Amino acid sequence: MSQGLFVRVRLLGPALLPAAVSLGAWAAWLGWDQRRDVHADGTTTGPYEAWQVVGLVLTLLAAVCWAAARRQVAGAVLGTTAGLTVAAYYDWSDDAGGLYAVGVGMVMVGSLVVTTVVSNVIASVTWGGGRTAA
Repeated sequence: MSQGLFVRVRLLGPALLPAAVSLGAWAAWLGWDQRRDVHADGTTTGPYEAWQVVGLVLTLLAAVCWAAARRQVAGAVLGTTAGLTVAAYYDWSDDAGGLYAVGVGMVMVGSLVVTTVVSNVIASVTWGGGRTAA
């Protein structure tokens, strides 16, 4: 019984670390800022500032590159996408308008596309042009 659990964890392990990093990075960079800024002319911006999003992207870029360089392309792509999707859903699901689902879908598709491209580029460079996993 414990060996079966070990095999499952070992298979999911490459995706669990990027997912955990994604959740933690979202919480660190975006999770604490929930206030919209109201300007003098009545327009609102936010809740996130550009530097917060850039920090999140750079943090995730480092994690994805690290995983892809270690031949864990599928784990980097799926884990990062899953982590960001769950974090966005948790952070935005209290929106009464219901449009949060569109934003969560955009986060999911965008992170899937970008992490796939970045992971395959890093894998091609570090593996010497060999076959990629995603």
